[in-house]
Amino acid sequence: MSATLADLNAQQREAVRHLDGPLLVLAGAGSGKTRVITRKIAYLVSECGIDARHIAAITFTNKAAREMRERVADLLPGRQAGEVTISTFHALGLRMLRQEARHLGYKPRFSVLDAADALQILGELLKSTDKARLRQAAAGISAWKNALLGPADALAAAADEDERPLALAYQTYQDTLRAYQAMDFDDLIRLPVELLRRNEDVLQAWQGRLRYLLVDEYQDTNGAQYALMRLLAGVTGRFTAVGDDDQAIYAWRGADVENLRRLERDYPQLRVIALTQNYRSSQRILRAANSVIRNNPRLRDKNLWSDLGLGDRIELLPCRDERHEAETVAMRISAHRFQQRGRYADYAILYRGNHQARAFEEALREAKIPYQLSGGPSFFDKAEIKDLTAYLRLLANPDDDPAFIRAATTPRRGIGAATLERLGDYAGQRHVSLFAAAAEQGARALLSARQLEPLLEFHAFIQRLGARAEHEAAGPLLEELLAAIGYEAWLFDSEEERTAAAKWRNAREFVDWLARKGEREDKNLIELTQTISLMNLLEGREDEDVDAVRLSTLHAAKGLEFPHVCLVGVEEDLLPHRECLDGTRLEEERRLMYVGITRAQRSLTLTWCTRRKRGGEYLPCDPSRFIDEIDPAEVHRSQTGTPSPQSREVGRQRLAALKAMLSTASR
Repeated sequence: MSATLADLNAQQREAVRHLDGPLLVLAGAGSGKTRVITRKIAYLVSECGIDARHIAAITFTNKAAREMRERVADLLPGRQAGEVTISTFHALGLRMLRQEARHLGYKPRFSVLDAADALQILGELLKSTDKARLRQAAAGISAWKNALLGPADALAAAADEDERPLALAYQTYQDTLRAYQAMDFDDLIRLPVELLRRNEDVLQAWQGRLRYLLVDEYQDTNGAQYALMRLLAGVTGRFTAVGDDDQAIYAWRGADVENLRRLERDYPQLRVIALTQNYRSSQRILRAANSVIRNNPRLRDKNLWSDLGLGDRIELLPCRDERHEAETVAMRISAHRFQQRGRYADYAILYRGNHQARAFEEALREAKIPYQLSGGPSFFDKAEIKDLTAYLRLLANPDDDPAFIRAATTPRRGIGAATLERLGDYAGQRHVSLFAAAAEQGARALLSARQLEPLLEFHAFIQRLGARAEHEAAGPLLEELLAAIGYEAWLFDSEEERTAAAKWRNAREFVDWLARKGEREDKNLIELTQTISLMNLLEGREDEDVDAVRLSTLHAAKGLEFPHVCLVGVEEDLLPHRECLDGTRLEEERRLMYVGITRAQRSLTLTWCTRRKRGGEYLPCDPSRFIDEIDPAEVHRSQTGTPSPQSREVGRQRLAALKAMLSTASR
């Protein structure tokens, strides 16, 4: 047996070897799906003679793609590993659009707008500042795009008079994006599908370029991503899809678990292989997960098992309220870490919603326990990062009007609202971008000398830098940009010192990270810029190895694992959420519970509150129905979850004594 297959179990080997038609691998949590994908890549290249350039592995996050690249590099010699396409769906779509932009009426240097930019454009079109309304409009347009409906199709399909205005706004929104030579996140999948469907030559070229596909986290695909995969894989179905219907938790952002069933309908010759041996968790944790998830309808029954031992029973801790819950969890983590002599990074606190994090942050700070927060606001959403990104977008695409406005006014340089309004009126009449309008004599004639001077200076600066951005190293050019716009001085002039210092640190971190990325990947500033907008939703920066407790939403924790997990707020109305108490939404909440349980390797603690503050008053809470679905034999119901003040003091004294004992022992 070859080294590629030697340490795989029977089902994993079968999945790697199968090449006779399409394959679906139903990979249970912790069952080694990444190992199967990376070994299959090595098997295709080393033992089947397929050129590495013709293989593509597609996943959903940059982190997963990075891990896959590292593993493939260990398996394939020389340059072969680097020739395999390993990317997210959106990064693959971006690559296709860069190369085929002319077929769609775009320049290769188009802009990719993030969610905030899209909302701003929608706000201007709908003449609204109501964030809830704008988010609803953005979600509606996104749903149409994921269903591969263009503006005309959406208008025809509009169900009532409430949908018609949004469908009309969709048309205007797309016209605006095209005028800006910009695309939003959903266009990176929709437009490649549109192109491949209508241009046979382009379709054949990409099918010839990518001759075998491996798709990770297949249960998270939406309609457009499924269509893209089918087009690239061709009628013969040259693909391996790896997924788990039990971990489908992203319906709220367009994922469609029905894509798993569609595979069997669209490819009658589909082979299905289930991976059930878990390499992560103790047997008790897996029994608990199995007993919960079997209450859902499933594509196929699969019982996870492991040979890692029985393990401890799952702790169930009732708590008085959210503050007591947070203090109890912090105290238990502190005591357990001292007993185990482990790392803080071995522990995770997982919850349904971001609003639950605050009490735990306070309790961990009070206990002097370091922590790291996941699933909250993105680094790339920070104002200082968006300021600098506006300059980069404008260098790459001068037609990007939102980037022009932000860059021209941040830092302030004498280009005011009146100047931009006059320039905008002229650009609208001429049907050109603001940047192009600034170069025309007609626009200059409308402006006073005082208005014109800073505008021309800014225009010339962007032109000079843009001309160099395609052939000079990103790092030095970024440093020159920062110095030229005086960003540090402007921050300290316009912000309180502590805030300015924090923003400048973030700006420096961003610039340094981009410089390293450019050097590592041999990319210039233009090439880097088109990928920056993908970073926000696809976890772009490398995670540091910090010894800290991880605080995370359940959604953000998917794909991660920890020796010890505290799953908190396991109550009715929280998990399951009060808005998801029936039908398919309840099934997804149960899958969320399953994902939380299966993050744990050695120990799992579930907590719930007997009361919780809502609207300024305490209301009674019931433990989640999912707790009752766990086999009672696997659970230890603690009687110390609601201790008296006296017993809490005893607990603190015991912890202090334990710390003193360890301190003495280490001398």
